[in-house]
Amino acid sequence: MENVNVAELVERLGSDEDAARKMAVFKLQGNIGDPSFADVFIAEGGLTRLRYLTLHATGNTLAYSLTSFARLLEVDKGWEFVDQELVERIVELIVTHPLVNILRGAMSILVSVVSHPYSDSHKSQAGLFGFRALKPAIAIYPQFLEMLVSRLSSADHALCANALQLINSLMRDSITHDSEAEWPKFIQKLQDLGVIRAVYVLMQDSALQDLAHPLLEFQSLTKVLLRKWRDIPVNQEKPDHRRALKGVYLASNSDRGNDENPEHADETKRSRRHHPDKWRRLGFETEGPTAEFYEVGYLGMMDLADYVRSHQDEFQKMLLEQSTKPARQRCPIARASLAVTAILYEHFEVDKSEMEDAKSYLIMESRTSMDKLFKPLLLHWTRLHVAGLQGFFRLWKATAAESEDLDKIIELVRILIESVVGGAARTKDVQDVEKELADFEYQRLRELQMELLELTYEDAWGQHLRQVREELQHEALQFVKEQRIRCLLQGAWFSLDASKSESGATQKSRTAHQYVQLSHNRRYLHFGEFDSMANKAPELDSLPEKIDLSIVSSVVSNVSTAPDHSSSSTVKTAPRQPSTKITIHGYVQSSTSTGHSKGQGHVRSGSKTTQKEAVLLALRPSSHSIASEWLDGLLMLLNQQPITAETTKLIDLVSNYGLKIRLLNVRFDDATFAGEAPREPSRQGLDEDYYYDVFGGA
Repeated sequence: MENVNVAELVERLGSDEDAARKMAVFKLQGNIGDPSFADVFIAEGGLTRLRYLTLHATGNTLAYSLTSFARLLEVDKGWEFVDQELVERIVELIVTHPLVNILRGAMSILVSVVSHPYSDSHKSQAGLFGFRALKPAIAIYPQFLEMLVSRLSSADHALCANALQLINSLMRDSITHDSEAEWPKFIQKLQDLGVIRAVYVLMQDSALQDLAHPLLEFQSLTKVLLRKWRDIPVNQEKPDHRRALKGVYLASNSDRGNDENPEHADETKRSRRHHPDKWRRLGFETEGPTAEFYEVGYLGMMDLADYVRSHQDEFQKMLLEQSTKPARQRCPIARASLAVTAILYEHFEVDKSEMEDAKSYLIMESRTSMDKLFKPLLLHWTRLHVAGLQGFFRLWKATAAESEDLDKIIELVRILIESVVGGAARTKDVQDVEKELADFEYQRLRELQMELLELTYEDAWGQHLRQVREELQHEALQFVKEQRIRCLLQGAWFSLDASKSESGATQKSRTAHQYVQLSHNRRYLHFGEFDSMANKAPELDSLPEKIDLSIVSSVVSNVSTAPDHSSSSTVKTAPRQPSTKITIHGYVQSSTSTGHSKGQGHVRSGSKTTQKEAVLLALRPSSHSIASEWLDGLLMLLNQQPITAETTKLIDLVSNYGLKIRLLNVRFDDATFAGEAPREPSRQGLDEDYYYDVFGGA
């Protein structure tokens, strides 16, 4: 300010030369934002001349004047010179002027005028502020709002930001100060002019940073609108509410064909009031539908009415299909609509205050965090509601649901919306989201439900759930151990490779097979060699040789413990091995030359001069599955841990299913898991002689 002579500058503002006025107002726009400078400027009488230029100047002189006046209002000074003439001039410029630098300043002035607070102590000036200050001018220039919305498509980001900021101010003032009958009309008019689509495009634009503040404010205002509509109770005494309900009922076409007969027309009209299922037929729980909008208010009514109006044929077709089914199997269309509204309301955190959104904006540091903060899909609330409702119908049909399954289907729809809408990137188009909601597989949805259910219990129970996991893991290990040992009890054929003896001496090659079976008391491994595999397995008593398992020291194999990604098998042969082989080692008397004789007990403290370790038996399994069963079966029989990936996978599978069964049968709380616990099936007539063919049909 010390470099500018304010008195001289004010004098030049009134100069007859346009160049002098232009230079003066150019300097003014750079200094007027300083409150101290503004005070001196006003004291020198500069405000009168600035207002004159704002009303009558052209070109750059007008642009600088508008910017100066806007900055003066931003420091809350100069309001005494804001009158209807000035407002009308600014509105005229926005409607008729094409230059960007003039439009920016004009819009900034109107933002200040609309946003300026007014109180009861200034009732005489109340008409000069807020949206009401613009209404006389808009009456003269009715295309004002249309031009304002069109500026949102400008290539100049600063102009887009100014236009959106002015729209935000108009919306906020209308919601705050207009009557309940007026503000919805204004919002609807903006929507009809395409403001939703325009802002949606801006939210998906790569230049998000330039428009972040007004875009976030528009998103917050959208939540304010949704919250305001939700908080309005449905009341049939209100004409618009009564019309909306009547529209839903008439769209159901319940009396189709009756009105064609004049004789029955009056009777039909009289009977409508007394029809016992007038509203229940549409999916309401009772014949008093207004009470059922308690949770979602007029917002739920709007969503249902919009769906019925835009998808009337689908609505009527569904009602016709449902009418042929028993009452318990009919899809409750109305309740489904209200449920989807509630799900969307919760998903977008509509109850979250603007202050929280503002704090989130302040801590934004990267594009990633901005992508998470902005929710363009929120602007397409109605389309998401329709897509979610159609998803509900699809799930109801796919699961053959009945009345008592309503809460379960609602939970599936909640997961569907959280997954698709919540997982959508900021730049994903709403059409792609609608398609994904329509194509999402039910099986994948159930998997997500189980994962979320498990996470819910993990958060709620923590240590208790970990303990349950450990218990189930132990139980699964015992279950699989029994399954593997039963494979040994059943017996199996193995190839006998006699081309080489254990000492390495070459012998004449011959084709032979070996049959091995565990004894019923699980203490001996019986085996015998045969020239060919018989159709019927040999009897245990016919096997000539056996091994006392108490002398077995180790079981080794070239079976890999890593999964084989090149095939469906989970067990593979180690590299450069001719075939899968399992070798059983044990301690025998030093004088014994064969491991096939009756062995002595395995005495760990015995003298090594009397015992030595030798190969007792070698097995060559015919498949990877048999290799896994016998290798881990032998190890677990010796109280050792299984090592193959196939067995580990089976243990995890059994453990996970056990956990899911427990989670599905234990009530977390009354709100989440309503209803009685399922009845346990009776085990009457059953014994413990069972066997699970886990890999059957695989």
